[in-house]
Amino acid sequence: MDTLLDGGFADPVLQSQTAFRAVLDALANPGTLQTLAMPQAAPSAMAAELVSILLTLCDHDTSLWLDHALRVDGALVEFLAFHTAAPLTSSAGDATFAAASAAAHLPSLDQFNLGTQEYPDRSTTIVLAVPALSGGPVLRLRGPGIKDHIEISPQGLPADFLGQWAANRELFPRGIDLLLVADGQVLGLPRSTRIAEGQ
Repeated sequence: MDTLLDGGFADPVLQSQTAFRAVLDALANPGTLQTLAMPQAAPSAMAAELVSILLTLCDHDTSLWLDHALRVDGALVEFLAFHTAAPLTSSAGDATFAAASAAAHLPSLDQFNLGTQEYPDRSTTIVLAVPALSGGPVLRLRGPGIKDHIEISPQGLPADFLGQWAANRELFPRGIDLLLVADGQVLGLPRSTRIAEGQ
């Protein structure tokens, strides 16, 4: 298979709509797992879930930041340019979307575009691939879209994630939104969500 030409969605319209709905539902219902539409193939450096979301959300008007491990993969960069036409930026603060292959490759959240009071929607949405969306330390979520609370346990978050997220939450309505992906699914953490250690 020519991955560059044929490695995107088999049915671009239907699958991009499915993936877009999954992302919307993930952000509207924080902490819930939503199933993504998977591409036919993905460059080896990038998780298929990252590819699915970037194919769905990115276009020529959305600047894209990739972590170093992804950015140095010429085949991946060519693949994304062909399928999305999204301009790459090396500056996290200029990114509309950001993709990271692991938390170790992700700068602190405050390095990204946090939006402005007038245009908070212009902040960066980060998509982070993690080893799994369960089996890690338990976190308790509260906030809009959550009845009382919900508990999640993703693996592979930054060691200081709770502190970073608390600082991000204090910026509301500014701040980044975070999508965690693994195992064909996406979990949304919008900036309005409060996160604490689970009981």
